[in-house]
Amino acid sequence: MPSRRSVLAMLAAAPFATACVPANLPDPAAAWRAPGAGEADPRRFCLAHAILAPNPHNRQPWLVELVGDDEIVFFVDLERLLPATDPFNRQITLGCGAFLEMFDLAARSLGRRAEIAIWPEGEPQPLLDARPIARIRLTGESAARDPLFEHILARRTNREAYEARTVESEAFAAMAAAAGEAVTFGSASGGEVRDALRTLAWTAFEREILTPAAYQESVDLMRIGAAEIARYRDGIPLDGAMIEAARAVGLINREIMSDVNHPMVKQGYEAYRPLALDAPAFAWINTPDNSRLTQIAAGRAYARMNLAATRAGVSIHPWSQALQEYPEMAALMADAERIMNAPGEARVQMFVRAGYAPTIAPAPRRGLEEHIRA
Repeated sequence: MPSRRSVLAMLAAAPFATACVPANLPDPAAAWRAPGAGEADPRRFCLAHAILAPNPHNRQPWLVELVGDDEIVFFVDLERLLPATDPFNRQITLGCGAFLEMFDLAARSLGRRAEIAIWPEGEPQPLLDARPIARIRLTGESAARDPLFEHILARRTNREAYEARTVESEAFAAMAAAAGEAVTFGSASGGEVRDALRTLAWTAFEREILTPAAYQESVDLMRIGAAEIARYRDGIPLDGAMIEAARAVGLINREIMSDVNHPMVKQGYEAYRPLALDAPAFAWINTPDNSRLTQIAAGRAYARMNLAATRAGVSIHPWSQALQEYPEMAALMADAERIMNAPGEARVQMFVRAGYAPTIAPAPRRGLEEHIRA
């Protein structure tokens, strides 16, 4: 724990530190307000919604080229991968699937059909490469509006503590229906399975922290304080008056955060223990195989499941550590596939904590222009 003197210094600095945050910083949440408003090109309207999709470590790894009057070529940004925690780019691919689903929902909101050709130049294996993920064309055919579109702006990844009450079975049924038949949806809100998943979630979280390369990857993507959050508009935001005060008096910085034995770091990650061990429920998405095409489908299913949870008032928070494919996590990944019933070639693609929690602010977004390649 920090010393009493350190805590007093931090408390004393809090008003000063907060007052010293520059007032003219870019707004990291601007992309969430009226996305696509005033856009004459319907592709840009759809893209403004697509960049609000969930994605690992908030890397926002999406690049697009606008071709002609009605086409888009969609690529992954190879500078925004996660080589330590996502060595085969599976999680990044899921985030690209979520992007495509949000684009499709936005197109439907305009009454337009998005014709999406996945991996038009072949599936990249074993890693993603410069080949396009998809070619998208907005056709003249009409398409029905999907009610999930209405919940894009309210969708969140909520890492706060959840209420102890049970998640309603109707909410899980709605999430399963939204995920669709291309995946298998599972959930646990009590009993031995939930207890096993609670233990798995915490053990895997701790394992990642104690794996130097995996933990450092997260540290490198932490945005400490309002100025950094506004500058980068991605990654893992650490904000609030206490963070600003701790930063101002030198109690938090990347050097400190890199030391897993530092009292501030220990205090920070121990705060996650009850989030796992007291989680009221979990949900997951399985697929019959782990091809790139399947990963895209799983990402699209997850985006829909997330929106259905939002509509039902349920918060979700991915606990992806147990599904990561580096050697130190192999035994826990095997446990995850056993507990969540993914035998043989089947794969658990997403694993989330679920429950009820207060509304939180949206995650930072870099803005539409950052994703359009000339």
